Amino acid sequence: MGTVTHASAFPTTRPRLIATDLDGTLLRDDKSVSDRTVEALAAAEEAGIEVFFVTGRPARWMDVVADHVHGHGLAICANGAAVVDLHRGRRIVRVRDLSHSTALAVVKELRTVAPEVHFAVERTGGIHYEPLYPQFHLDPGAVIASVEELLSDDSEHADQPVLKLLAHHRELAPDDFLHLARDAAGHHAEFTRSSPSALLEISGPGVSKASTLALCCERRGVTPEEVVAFGDMPNDLEMLTWAGASFAMANAHPAVLAATTHRTATNEDDGVAAVIERLLSLPAGA
Repeated sequence: MGTVTHASAFPTTRPRLIATDLDGTLLRDDKSVSDRTVEALAAAEEAGIEVFFVTGRPARWMDVVADHVHGHGLAICANGAAVVDLHRGRRIVRVRDLSHSTALAVVKELRTVAPEVHFAVERTGGIHYEPLYPQFHLDPGAVIASVEELLSDDSEHADQPVLKLLAHHRELAPDDFLHLARDAAGHHAEFTRSSPSALLEISGPGVSKASTLALCCERRGVTPEEVVAFGDMPNDLEMLTWAGASFAMANAHPAVLAATTHRTATNEDDGVAAVIERLLSLPAGA
């Protein structure tokens, strides 16, 4: 399946950098990387185009793509809260954390507007949960306690920076929960979502995929106009609107489809690879 453009014409020159989300975008639904995608990523790097994986995933869930990052070896994780070196065992090389006090302020506001909310705390060393938070990926050594205890300065993990606060609600619709939370506590932190359930991802003020990608690009002398980005969910929106050219997957959230300059095939149909192949046929920029 080919790409479908909308809103503006397809780029006329190769980008200097490609930024791509993982789940629902680069990865197939079974969380694998197709052979076609592996070949496209390698061809892009060989052509001198840097590739950044930009994901909501924590560093410990990056094994699926660790063998497919070339050159710099860096990935942006936790929605911009961490920069990770995949060539050095997923070592976190930069942290943009959420302070305990800010996280607790968010907890207070969300408990007021959505009393049935339950929280998890994602730190650099792992994730910890409240008892009623859905523990889909319970890591060994996770602490189960109230969020106030998890965010206490006396917590056994208090020395590990907080990357994200996660908030789950069993009854609210996902987008309704996001809008409610932003209205109530958006002045404290950044709120987004990438899950099909009512699960919010909360980062420190100003922290997003876009802002951390911008920092990485600035160090390389790469402008937004020289970046092509791919995504499918609300946590990709800032990155997609920051990049000079952006592609929404055919399976993307309606807000992503509305905000991007182009569309491509679904993640199941190798939509990212299809665009990269076409980009590689273009002349290099000036």
